[in-house]
Amino acid sequence: MRPPVLDPELPVLLLRTDPNPFHHGTLGAIRSFGRGGVAVHADLAGRPEPSAASRYLRSRMPGEPSAARPGALLRRLAADAERIGRRALLVPLDDATAIFTAEHADDLAAHFVLPPPGTPRRVADKAALTDACERRGIAVPECHRPGSRDHLDELVAKLGLPLIAKWARPWLLAPGARSTTLVRSAEHAERLFAAAGDAAGPLLLQRLVPPGGDWFYQAYFDRAGACLFSATGRKHVAYPEHTGHTVAGEWVHNPKLDELATGIAGALGCRGVVDLDFRYDAAAGVYRLLDVNPRLGAQFRLFTDGRGLDLAAVLHLDASGRAVPPSVPRHGRTLVVENQYLRRALRTPGALGRFRGLAASGETAWFDRADPGPFLAMARASAVRVLTKGWK
Repeated sequence: MRPPVLDPELPVLLLRTDPNPFHHGTLGAIRSFGRGGVAVHADLAGRPEPSAASRYLRSRMPGEPSAARPGALLRRLAADAERIGRRALLVPLDDATAIFTAEHADDLAAHFVLPPPGTPRRVADKAALTDACERRGIAVPECHRPGSRDHLDELVAKLGLPLIAKWARPWLLAPGARSTTLVRSAEHAERLFAAAGDAAGPLLLQRLVPPGGDWFYQAYFDRAGACLFSATGRKHVAYPEHTGHTVAGEWVHNPKLDELATGIAGALGCRGVVDLDFRYDAAAGVYRLLDVNPRLGAQFRLFTDGRGLDLAAVLHLDASGRAVPPSVPRHGRTLVVENQYLRRALRTPGALGRFRGLAASGETAWFDRADPGPFLAMARASAVRVLTKGWK
């Protein structure tokens, strides 16, 4: 089966202002585009950056980007375009850059081919997302915004402990801060509420949907809203546990969830790449939408089909005017993020044995025999972090 043929005349610029140097989704994008014969350039915050050691990365722009000053970032991207020498496909890799790209599309269009415009701020803002879902009858966890200390105490009593606390605008958090927290005590909730004057607020409190049925859905919608690619997966291991991103996932056939999620994404006006998280509420018999990311999810490489088609390739094919072939699903395929799985393995008996089984049926986020540089750089950086800060 022939792999999709990407247009080599359309280079890619990856943009990320999240300074996390262990962002494995960045490496997935570099490898996906690079293996397709596309020149890959990157403008990334965060140093050291193990992904920069990939053989598929043509260049990394000097300095570090920031979305805090839009005018400065526009000038920086114009300089990036000059270095590349032709119009490139601009691919945002975090919420801040997805919002920036959509809201400054007119200024960027002279230098870049852009993903289809959507509504990234409305879905990335957790308060706005909750409001939009409730207006449309989309099932979400019960969610409230405490307006005062007394109101906070009432909500903690109403929702019960443990509960979930979220910052509405997580892309504005300080580096390293957690956007979602499992709250086990009233005192913990009070400490979070005391910090709610931060730009990342307001603080949202959600009823905890019992864990045990964590799912995600990733898809691509063209400018007309047609879904060109979609897939559903199970989250077997998360970091942090209960509230974090996928560390071990599996491509699982779930037509009911696929149909539901496609309808939700359409109702919310999503375009381009979208990544949705769900938890199955067994008591109510419904999938509850937990989160929407308006860009490539870090685990997007999980959904690499039988011909090598993934969401990065779908994005590039559509942006270059090429047809997107039908997907050839590989149900049972897995993705494991080695460094983060190891953290879990050190605390869980038998986890290392399960790692071998998971890795054998799919791919690992960092290790690749044809591209070993990022794995070695990640291992060195991880060792330095453990020696200097301990294993957190």
